[in-house]
Amino acid sequence: MKRVLCALLLLLSGGAFADVDPAFAKLRDAAEPIEGLGGFLDKYVGECSDVLAGKSCAEKAKAFRAAANGKKYYMIIGEDSATMISNGPWDMSRGEFIINLTPFFSGGDYALTEGAPKRTDANGNPVMSLIPIRGVAQEGWNQASVARLISTRQLRLQVVFTPLDVWSLPKKGGGKLMGMKAKLNAVLITRGRTGEEVALWVAK
Repeated sequence: MKRVLCALLLLLSGGAFADVDPAFAKLRDAAEPIEGLGGFLDKYVGECSDVLAGKSCAEKAKAFRAAANGKKYYMIIGEDSATMISNGPWDMSRGEFIINLTPFFSGGDYALTEGAPKRTDANGNPVMSLIPIRGVAQEGWNQASVARLISTRQLRLQVVFTPLDVWSLPKKGGGKLMGMKAKLNAVLITRGRTGEEVALWVAK
């Protein structure tokens, strides 16, 4: 059933129109697809701030984390939501380029991050280290071509991740920021319309 659902998600996303890198496909096929990051994070973080939620809310969240930690999950970040990528350096001699990923995936009140952020910036946003995702230029491409794909929201992300724990940071103005500390196993960037591979990163 899990593999069938994963294949269906790819078909609906347009990802089935192009071949997928075997290394990424192996990780994706071993992962459980999630339908929405926000709902997943709500169940995982389980802040249970509602006084009416009661003790059962925290117990359910604890049980959900225990079952989820260490497992691989798979999600799709659609074109309109792929705001965590930016144009990186270009190696003209080798025809290679970098798309920088800020590993902060917002889902409702919480976020999924690569590792746990240790501090916030002047605007109160968690500080994350960039992940460089390497791609090979297609015929006729240059740095402006890649920048245009990003700025016009033509790129989609497929992400395999493993939950590890909950993190929290003081929030500017009071309160706290919370999210899920995870290990990113792989990130595939494709053209949303065709599913054509643009760049790939696989954790070592």
